[in-house]
Amino acid sequence: MVQRKLVLMIVMLLGLTVQAQELKSFDHFFMEAMVQRQKGNNDAAFDLLRHCQELNPDAPEVYFFLGQYYSLLKNPEKSIECVKRAAALNPENEIYMETLAQTYIRQQDYASAIPVLEGIYARNKDREDMLEMLFQLYQQVEDYEQAVGVLNRLETIDGKSERISLAKREIYARMGDKKAAVAEMEALAKQYPNDLNYLAMYGESLMMNGQAKKALNIYHQVLKEEPDNNRVLMSLRTYYQSQGNRMVADSLTERVLLNKNATTEEKVHLLRQEIATSEASGDSTRVLALFRKILAQPQTEVDMAFYCASYMGAKHMPKDSIRPVLEQVLRMAPDQAAARLQLVGYAWEDENLDRVITLCQDARQYNPDEMAFYYYQGIAYYKRDQLDEALSTFQNGIGVIADDSDPVIVSDFYAVMGDILHQKGLAEEAFAAYDSCLVWKDDNIGCLNNYAYYLSERGERLDSAEAMSFKTVKAEPKNATYLDTYAWILFMQKRYSEAKIYIDQALQNISDTDAPGNEVIIEHAGDIYAMNKDTERALSFWLDAQQKKPEDQLLQKKIKQKKYIKE
Repeated sequence: MVQRKLVLMIVMLLGLTVQAQELKSFDHFFMEAMVQRQKGNNDAAFDLLRHCQELNPDAPEVYFFLGQYYSLLKNPEKSIECVKRAAALNPENEIYMETLAQTYIRQQDYASAIPVLEGIYARNKDREDMLEMLFQLYQQVEDYEQAVGVLNRLETIDGKSERISLAKREIYARMGDKKAAVAEMEALAKQYPNDLNYLAMYGESLMMNGQAKKALNIYHQVLKEEPDNNRVLMSLRTYYQSQGNRMVADSLTERVLLNKNATTEEKVHLLRQEIATSEASGDSTRVLALFRKILAQPQTEVDMAFYCASYMGAKHMPKDSIRPVLEQVLRMAPDQAAARLQLVGYAWEDENLDRVITLCQDARQYNPDEMAFYYYQGIAYYKRDQLDEALSTFQNGIGVIADDSDPVIVSDFYAVMGDILHQKGLAEEAFAAYDSCLVWKDDNIGCLNNYAYYLSERGERLDSAEAMSFKTVKAEPKNATYLDTYAWILFMQKRYSEAKIYIDQALQNISDTDAPGNEVIIEHAGDIYAMNKDTERALSFWLDAQQKKPEDQLLQKKIKQKKYIKE
């Protein structure tokens, strides 16, 4: 008997030793799994976790992490099985339970998620977020009574509030319980008798539920104490519109739009309705009259003025009528780049370069990073032959170029800079600017033409010049200037017969032979015909060109010697 007891004791001790060793081994492998997980070695972590599962099938933490990996492996059944197992092994662990609830929600199994969340909240009353989630889920399963019950629980914690009462009203409306919906808003109004907005909301509920007479009495009660209560004014406007009483509704529209308590959003909402009505009738006079009345009042924000200008623009009204509104915007907010750009556009259309320069110079104080203002100011100076001022403006503008800048504008920046630098005799700097231009937009036709022509004048990189010029001819095959450039490059390459083909096309596409600059095309025609051994036609072209530049000594020598003379 003693011997048997001794044997049993030894067996028990051996069993405990094996169990202790297994637990020690489990801890080792689990920690290693977490290390590999932290390092991003997910395959290794997954294998280690599965080994841990074999060592200790009742370890909830193993199932918790395995559930995440199965989810990544697109195995939702296995994932939720693991998460459910972790939660069952340790139901007191909020993380496990919340993960389970979220897993159910992702699978749109809202009915299963609800008791899990209820359990979390039952154990931890500080988790108001659980109530918020339960409110949404009860609505998803259309258990509206329970949804109201959740709101009641929230109300017990936070007290009666507009948010909760409105949510209750909506739920009661879904349940078809009009009486309860009205009673809820009445209770809110009584809870906060000094806030007339709640009384107004009670009136809205009455109106929505067919108790118009009682609602109107509430509205008049509110307006007696707060004549500018915008909520009531908006509700009354809607009511009279529904009754077909256009005169009263229009009066209330104006009252809201001129109401200092009305928000910009409310005013814009009303104006959009009025615009839609005016579009249907084809009469914009009422909308314009409303804008005038609004803008006649002191404005604290620019929204209404800018909205007015946008509407007038959409109606294609004269610039002279829109310009004062845009100027009002700038007086209120000098940094309104959009309004200023529109004014710049108007001045540009009117060829009022002084105005363009002034507007852009002022803009650079308020919008120093807006590249368009440097562009328009620089072009305006360039058109006035103020090359130094133009170049300085463009160089300042380059300083605000960013990776996301408009490539068209940046490209034109460099193109015009190149033209200016060339005019100032800085050919290499000009070519560098043209290169930058083409980096931003490799099909900038104006730049390609000028770059190619200036290279041909210097007899440099003629193959590159021809390639650039050909792009312009392909893009605009009837542009006399581009055809002339291409013909001249071919001429410089001594491809005289080909040059003649393109110069003839250039001559055919000259719209006005007396236009400034066309004498260059005509003189080129003479040069090309001379090298094609047609001296008579060449002389004729040179004589035509001489009428435009009688003092040109090189041209005189060509005519006198009846041959092409290189400059």
